[in-house]
Amino acid sequence: MNIMEKLIFIVDDNDANLTLAASILENEYRVLTMPSAQRMFSVLEKKIPDLILLDIEMPEIGGFEAIAKLKESPLWKNIPVLFLTGWSDEKIISDAEKSGALDIINKPIDAAVLRDFVKKYI
Repeated sequence: MNIMEKLIFIVDDNDANLTLAASILENEYRVLTMPSAQRMFSVLEKKIPDLILLDIEMPEIGGFEAIAKLKESPLWKNIPVLFLTGWSDEKIISDAEKSGALDIINKPIDAAVLRDFVKKYI
């Protein structure tokens, strides 16, 4: 499969983060941005991405709740998930590992780091 055919969901309630992450990745991948986990789940009914970049702190459904729901579904449990977060304490890192996320990308988003992590896991 051509790398341009790979689909990435970026889920973050902050428009600036969505725009930045999309601009970094859209030349190499198909990118869909979503402002909430609710939106992600409605899109998942129609499309399965190759990777999800998921913000941890969002209103209504946060990243940990969203990944738990993903992991419960036979259709979605194998989708690789990378968390996006401004937090860097040990508890968040530990909780992220336990949740099934592959890794954490710290905000503010660094273009080179984001590209490297996506390339590593896609």
